[in-house]
Amino acid sequence: MPCEIRHAEARGILTPTCGFIAEAGFTHSLSPARNCTFGCTYCYVPTMGIYGGLKPADWQHWGRFTTFKANAAELLEKALRPDQIIYCSPLVDPYQPAEAEERLMPRMLDALIAHPPRVFVIQTRGPLILRDLEKLEALNALTRLRVSFSITTDRDDVRQLYEPLCASIPERICVVRRLRERGIATYATLAPLLPSNPEELVDMVIEATDRDIVADPFHVRAIKRSGATTRHAARRISEKRGYIQWHEPEFQAEMVERMRRRAERAGRRFGTGTRAFGWLAEVNP
Repeated sequence: MPCEIRHAEARGILTPTCGFIAEAGFTHSLSPARNCTFGCTYCYVPTMGIYGGLKPADWQHWGRFTTFKANAAELLEKALRPDQIIYCSPLVDPYQPAEAEERLMPRMLDALIAHPPRVFVIQTRGPLILRDLEKLEALNALTRLRVSFSITTDRDDVRQLYEPLCASIPERICVVRRLRERGIATYATLAPLLPSNPEELVDMVIEATDRDIVADPFHVRAIKRSGATTRHAARRISEKRGYIQWHEPEFQAEMVERMRRRAERAGRRFGTGTRAFGWLAEVNP
């Protein structure tokens, strides 16, 4: 489905962190837009409502449009400081499909190159990031740049169920390899953990990247008593397709442990939650 692109002037662009992102060690978050045209069925952001800076139309029609912050690059250039540890983005994929037309990220990368922070992390699942490879290389020479690339499963049939507008798993693995080849620290982030073969998933990302592995199962109320949680759309898919155990804490813990053992046998750290996401924010890894 074609997605509508909207624009709005923002009052600010860097947000001091709190909660999960702050506990992981980030000082600021950067969200270039509101609402994401990947429209993933599990995305926790629409469950945050106004606490995620959303408007009712955003969570009611998640994925059908996006609102870019038209003055984001100008605001960013004024707000950047050398001691900042920035996560981009907890609320929208910076390389969502609409970015192909908007081309906001190159302008923001120019601002970052001109005023590099201490650490800058890009969280994405979008192969479009390769469009900006030259700018990423320039930024990488000036700061600790890390890309956290989402690899959710080893099975593309499962990917099509939960995130049909995202690139295939093989294509995403190829992007991780390309970034690594160009000297950019690239982490495979297994979040959320979709139905998969846990050992094969770990083996696949170990082959693609030389970094430790960050993971997170579906957010469920049995564990996460407050705040953002997995959208009901993903749970309905799991119920219909026979994958509901992937939402159950005991089963999640078993899968995580199997992955951890596999990764550690290969000499890699494997972790979940703020401890693992904190590896992305490390100043002296």
